[in-house]
Formats: sequence, structure tokens, C-alpha cells
Amino acid sequence: MRIRDLLAVEELRLTLLAGEEHLDRSFTGVQITDLPDPGRYLSPGELVLSGLMWRTRPEDSERFVRRLVEAGVAALGAGRAWLGAVPDDLVRACREYGLPLMEVPVEVSFRTVAETITPRHAELRDALGRHRRIVAAVAEGAGLEELFALMDAELRMTGAVVSATGAVIAGTLPNTGTAAVPGARAEAGAGRGSDGEAVAVRLAHEFLTAPRLPHVVRTPAGTFTLFGVGREHRAAGWTLACGGDLIAETDLGFELAACVALERGRMEEGRRVERRLAGQLVALAASGAGDPAELGAGLRTCGIGPAEPYRVVSATVTGPGAAREADPAALGGRILEELLRPRTTAAAVTPDGALALVPLSAGAVSGSGGSSRGTASGPGRPAPAGQAAAGPAGSPDRADGGRPRTADEPAGALRAGTEVLAAGLPGLRVSIGVSAALTGSPALRGGLEEAGHARRLAEARGGGVVTSDEIYTHALLLATVPGDVRRSFTERTLDPILDYDRRHRSELLRTLEVFLDCAGSWNACAERLHVHVNTVRYRIRRVEELTGRDLSTMTDRVDLFLALRAS
Repeated sequence: MRIRDLLAVEELRLTLLAGEEHLDRSFTGVQITDLPDPGRYLSPGELVLSGLMWRTRPEDSERFVRRLVEAGVAALGAGRAWLGAVPDDLVRACREYGLPLMEVPVEVSFRTVAETITPRHAELRDALGRHRRIVAAVAEGAGLEELFALMDAELRMTGAVVSATGAVIAGTLPNTGTAAVPGARAEAGAGRGSDGEAVAVRLAHEFLTAPRLPHVVRTPAGTFTLFGVGREHRAAGWTLACGGDLIAETDLGFELAACVALERGRMEEGRRVERRLAGQLVALAASGAGDPAELGAGLRTCGIGPAEPYRVVSATVTGPGAAREADPAALGGRILEELLRPRTTAAAVTPDGALALVPLSAGAVSGSGGSSRGTASGPGRPAPAGQAAAGPAGSPDRADGGRPRTADEPAGALRAGTEVLAAGLPGLRVSIGVSAALTGSPALRGGLEEAGHARRLAEARGGGVVTSDEIYTHALLLATVPGDVRRSFTERTLDPILDYDRRHRSELLRTLEVFLDCAGSWNACAERLHVHVNTVRYRIRRVEELTGRDLSTMTDRVDLFLALRAS
């Protein structure tokens, strides 16, 4: 069919906006798409119909049209429903590339245009209608859960949106009970309370390690096809996991993933304001210039009431993947927000990394904040380790499902998520520090410093999660000592022992380690090493001769202990 003939169909009321010189160009098929870069899914000679959902700024039009021309597309039909009109920048781009452009009225459906060009059988007409209803619902503001309900009702398709950290954002997945992911714990989703968490961890791992998307995954729970959502770094990205093998129908999966990306973009708009407010509060507290009333007001804007327990979490991300980002600190903040799901926590970006204030109440998980719960230990002081923060009546604050919420729960979720990332992206190093449980604005500045110290210890360990409990030990002192100083101290103290062990094939260093671990008990050390106690006495005397230390004194024991730990 020629463009001239299509324009002549009165009931379509199409208007030619560009390409008057190509009215005799013919096309044989129709493709409906709203992908920003649909080139690889198009065939030469097709008419492309688009609702223009891909256009967010004028520069997008030139890129979109160039991809159509490179694919050999015959013409473009643009709908007005999304933007209200066909933008001038799209008209200019079509004129520049010689691509005929027709405006499709709001009251004319793409299905009607497609049926006019080439009569389709009933199944295809129904598919076009279902597709149109889903896209229209998302364009009108349907959320992710509504999208999955439509997918089930219209397409009989199941699946979920899964984050790179193994959290289910929307939809449902079956549960097999084990994660089966190298390097990740079997209970990697523990504490998040979502169904199918083991499958979600497996899908997250496959998403992170897939050389390209879409990617088919076969699990004990069934087969899934993974599509990327948006253009986020994979460590902070989402994947749309559709049930079944859709490699032969990738255009459908890409369209659905574009709908998910649109909804995530809407969510990001609101999150930007929260990040800015969190950043202002962090800067004010770190400067020491804010009074308690001002800091308290800032806490309330972050959803934390005056007596509500919270923690400060500090994060940095390094490695090849982070180096390619324009702002690694911002990437760290986005990863931190994903790790803290289902809490609706915004991470502030600072020169020292990303910082988040995490409410410990049940309301923080559901998205409500500002409740006035107290702690058992009083304002500004951490609750005892492992103890739940108590409400006004002294009863444990409980999360959804009636499960007691302890002050340490965020650290468990952070560890689970970082393990998934470490298994899928071994080159990326995420280091996280978590403060003690705090209450009130006066405790905020100390919490920021505490979280920073813990994060630096995590960095010294090569990544992972460190809580405040761990930094009040010798490990914190070692973490603050420059690496070359630690190495020099270790070599000077332990090299004589290592040289002796190499020359005599002995086990002096191992014996020293166990002896110190047994608090200097000869018998306990002998039992652990499965040797006679006199053998232990001989070896320790030899260590003392080689190092010039006296292991009966606490000072020399401490020196040797730190040398072992610093190595």
C-alpha cells in the first residue's frame, strides 16, 4: 500500500506533516513501538506507529528518526494522545532524514490504522487491543501493581520486577526455598518478608551476570525471560522477569519494560526532593551549626519522629563499574536505596559518599513516617544489642506480619543485598557502615561520625557491611593506620618467625596464633594443635628468642596479637 493511498482513507483522517516528495512510497507491514531505540526490531518497508512515549526532550526525536531510517522504515505515524500534539522537533527530524510523517488523531486507534493497511486475523487484532490498553493505562498513571494485574488479565502473563539486590519490587514469584546462587547465602532474602525471595535472588544474579539482555533463565520454579528496565547501572538497576521464554516475542517484553521504566521515572521525581532534604539535614548536622529544634524539624521531614529510633548508614562504591559513572557517590546512593527496600529511604550524596537515615519503626517499611515511638534506653542512646526498640507501653515495635523488629534488622538486609551484588559483580566493591540505634536530633552528628568510621573499616576489609559494634575494637585502630605502616610493623615483628618456619618447616606462627587465642593457656593450646604441652612450651620459647618478646607480659602479647591481625 502507498502512503498516498493511506492518506486518502477518509475515516482515518491522517495528516501529512513531512515527506510530501515520498507519497508514492509503499509499505507492507505495521510495527507499533514506543521504545527509544527500536531499530533492531524493525524490518525494511514497515510503517511505524508510535505514541511518542519515548520522547522526554527535543534531542530524542533526531535519535529516534535516525534509527528508523537506518532500519529502512517506510514512514512514521505519530499519535497525539501522550503529548497532545506532534512536536516540532520530530517534524524537523523527519524532514531532515526524508522520512514521511503522518499525524494520527486521538480518536483513531493504531489498530484501526493497522487493519486498514493489511487485514489481520482476529488473534492479532486482539493482541493490538490488549497492547494498547496496557500502554494507555500506564500513560494515564497506572502503578506497577496495576501493570502486573493488566498483564495477567490481558496477556495471561506473570512475572515480577526484581532489583539487582534480589528484592521483589512488584509482581509475584514462586518460592523454591533455596537461593542457589554462588557466593550468596541461602537465606539472602531473609528479613524482607517477600514471597519468592529465593527465586528473586537467583534472577538478580542472572541479571547481573548476563552478557546481554533479554536473557532466558531456567529455574526449578519455572522459566523466565529477563529484560532490562531503563539505563541505570546494573548494580542499581531493575529487571523485568516475565514468565516463560519470550525470545521469539522480545518486542512485547521491551514494551512492557519501557512501561516499567516510565513508572520508575515517576518514582524518581518524588525521590529527588527527599534526597535534597536529607542532604540538607546531613550537612547541617555535620557542620555542628544547627540547633536541636532545627535538626528535629529536619528529622521529621525525613519521616523520623522526635522519639523514633533510627540508624545512620554510610556507603561508598568503588571498582571498574563505579569508575565509569559520572558520579560514583550518586551510584552508591542509588545502590543504598535499593539495599534498604522495602523501606522508602532516600540517600543523600556527600563528598564522602552516600548517607541515609533509616527509621527503625514499622511505619518506615510501609512508607509512613513521623510516629512518636521511644526507645528503651532513652533519647540519643542505642538500645541494647539485639533488643527491640520499645514503644510507649514498653512492648516491642513490630513489623508487618507481627514479626518483632530489632534494631539490628537493617544490617541483616544490607548484608544480604551486598552478598548478591558481590556474587554478580565481583569487580564492584560496596562498603557500608551502620551506626548504633539512635533517637533524637542531638544524637545525629555522632551517628554520622560513627557510620563513617564503620564504613572506613569496611573499605579496609575490601567491602561489605560493618556495624558500630565492630568499630569499638582493635580493628578500628588498625583500620586507621596507613597500610605501609601496618606492613612495616608486621614484617619487623613476625619476619623472624616466618623465616624460621620456612627453613625448618615448623609451625611457630600457627602455634603463636593459637596460644594467643587460648589466652596463654598451655594445655588449651596443646589440645587445639593436637600436640604435647611440652611441644607448645618449646615452640613459644623459640618465638620469644626469635622476636625478643616475653609472652608472659601483656604488653608483648598485645604487640604480637596486633601484628598477626594487621597482616
